[in-house]
Parts: sequence; structure tokens; C-alpha cells
Amino acid sequence: MNTCTVAVVPAAGRGLRMGGAVPKQFLALGGEPLVVHSLRVLQRSPVIDQIILAVPQADLDYCLNDLAVRFGFSKIRRVVAGGSERQDSVRHALEHVPEEAQIVVVHDAVRPFLTEQMVADVVEAAGREGGAIIALPMRDTVKQVGTDHRIERTVDRQPLWLAQTPQAFRREPLLNVHRKAHAEGVHATDDAFLFEWAGHSVVVVEGSGENIKVTRPEDMVIGEAILASRKANTNA
Repeated sequence: MNTCTVAVVPAAGRGLRMGGAVPKQFLALGGEPLVVHSLRVLQRSPVIDQIILAVPQADLDYCLNDLAVRFGFSKIRRVVAGGSERQDSVRHALEHVPEEAQIVVVHDAVRPFLTEQMVADVVEAAGREGGAIIALPMRDTVKQVGTDHRIERTVDRQPLWLAQTPQAFRREPLLNVHRKAHAEGVHATDDAFLFEWAGHSVVVVEGSGENIKVTRPEDMVIGEAILASRKANTNA
């Protein structure tokens, strides 16, 4: 049986920590808008059937009639207005996911270095388990620190993982938990938290240290270095 999988890409953030007037998802990385790198992988992925992009209201026309056309993103079926918070943008986009979709992949626009393998892995795991995320095991020593900046204890890092995106879930329960969280005023920094909060199981799939989230100016420098390294490996 064919499974319809839709990617939801929240790209409505203002990127205040980046400074400047241009939202970070539209800053140039390797000469192209940051969001393009994420969308290109989702466009190429054989497991993604459609893409729904959530952007600032002012950028709706640009994304639908310029960016999507210029870069050949034929899988972008809808561009919707995002909300004031990431969670709102995801919820708005979920309301436009067709009912025939079984799996929804949520990926942050500002994580430009996802891979097709990551997408395939979380989709497969979500189909099997209900929910799955890309994550990295914690490698540094973790300290719990008090308000006075004194170390209170060293935390066992063995069970700790750093959540990333893409994250994938069965469509209906994901939509339901977003609606429930909105109604009850529950806020989360990722969709897996809401899935867990509602009592659903989520598994982790180990990702890559290259799958960085661009939030500060120095991350753009790191991003350019990753791009250069990948280009060099491709040409080797």
C-alpha cells in the first residue's frame, strides 16, 4: 500500500538572535536562501510527496510565486502564513495537510544540512512506531548549575540525546495533539514534546553533527564550511 507523506516546513521565524532586517531563513548560505537547502533535500527525497511551507505573511507571494518556481520545488503544494511561534506555524500548516497523508515530516527551515537518508529513516520509524526524531547522543559532560552559577551536580549523559529535525509522526495524532496543546495553552520547542505529552511513543534515530540549526551569526560561518567540505568531497 502506498503511503502519502507530507513535509511541513516552519519558516516564519524572525531570527532575532541573528540581527539585521532579513529573517534568517532567507539569509544567503552558499549564495542561496537558507531555506532553499532544506527544501532541496525534501524535494529530492523519494519518500516525500508534498511540501507545505509556513512563512511570514509578508513573504507568502515571494515564496509561492518566486522561490518555489525559481528553484523548481514542484512538491510545494501550499504556502501558508505562519504564527508568532514555531508551534503556531506547524499547527497552521498541519491544518492544510490532506487527509490521505499518513505521515507528516516536520523539519526546521534553518537546518540546511539534513540528508535524504535522515528523512527516509524517520519516516520508516514513524510508520512503525508512530513518532520518530533525528537526535544525537550527548557527548559532553553535563553539569546542572544553580542560579548562582555554582555546579550542583554532574548529570549522567548516557540517557541524554539532543533533539534535531526532521521529526516524523502519524498525521492524525499529530494534528490532534497540536489542537489540544493550543486549546490548553501548552507550549513546546519541538513536536516530539507534544507527542510525548499526549502519551504517544517517540523513538530516536541517530543523526549527524553536521545537521546544525542556524540561530546565530557564527552558525553561518560553520554552515559555509560544511558546504565547502561537502563540495570538496563531491568533487574528489
